[in-house]
Amino acid sequence: MTNYPYPMLERPERIWTKPTDQLRDLKVHEWVEYIGEGPINWEEYDVTILGAPLSKSSISTSAASENPEAMRQAWKSFGTYNLDEDIDLAALKVLDLGNVREHVTDIQWTQQQIREAMAAIRTYHPHTLPITLGGDHSITAKLLEGWKQVHTEETIGLLQLDTHFDLRDLTDIGPANGTPVRSLVESGNVKGEHVHTIGLHGFFNAKALKDYADAKGIHYTTMKQARSEGIGNVIRNSLEILGREVDTIYLTVDMDVLDITHNPGAPAATPGGMFTHELFESVQIAGAHPKVKAMDIVCLDPRKDIGEFGIKSAVHVMLSFLTGYCLRQNKK
Repeated sequence: MTNYPYPMLERPERIWTKPTDQLRDLKVHEWVEYIGEGPINWEEYDVTILGAPLSKSSISTSAASENPEAMRQAWKSFGTYNLDEDIDLAALKVLDLGNVREHVTDIQWTQQQIREAMAAIRTYHPHTLPITLGGDHSITAKLLEGWKQVHTEETIGLLQLDTHFDLRDLTDIGPANGTPVRSLVESGNVKGEHVHTIGLHGFFNAKALKDYADAKGIHYTTMKQARSEGIGNVIRNSLEILGREVDTIYLTVDMDVLDITHNPGAPAATPGGMFTHELFESVQIAGAHPKVKAMDIVCLDPRKDIGEFGIKSAVHVMLSFLTGYCLRQNKK
């Protein structure tokens, strides 16, 4: 396909004016490209961005459906140059595909569109690195179902940064933001022993969910354990284990993994979570691993955010992950 092979998507709403002076430092909104009317040479692109603005499946009240556009709006506040690593992300070619179409009331229909969007990405340009902007956490199960639909023989591992197990019973609440990991395990798309969850803490996970995780062989590290061992060490250890066992590692970042003081915009924001620098370090390490082939950022409600704490942190997560990807690709 040379044009727009995604009937399940809506083109990006926000098209930014591109700079004529290519010698100056770029802002992120000037760097990301958009699908136009002309033919597309997919081989040119390293990364694709997809919006999956579904939050009707959230257990708690959430306007996470507004997050993809809020993140795009915040791009103008960030440059592509990362001083910390002396890396300019402009070495990468990034294409914004737009948002998955939503049905007004039919959640299952929308979730199917999310699945088909990932299947299309893996069919038409499987060399690109997909980054999905959610939406609530239910999208993760559907994205991985779409991946598995195309890569039927692959073994997939899940690296989850989250305050919650997301292992709630499907018979109680269905495919919602509290059930994606259970859905993936029970469907057989991801084995329990290939799930590594980091960031659990406090009084926000039922004992029954821990028991289920133990029964399925799910690996998990609490926030207290991660700080004791060093978050970077914990992430590297999980990646090392998964790297030996699976073909593809999928990174999912639930923004409620951040402490409520660092991200008041998560629908289930809690005290006792990660600090932003810990999350940025974690995703950069993941981005540098050769088997990490996709990631999503979920569960961020712009209406609950204060001073764009959460939104800007989410953009920083995306850019930190791509910094790791640049280190992997040695594109400076």
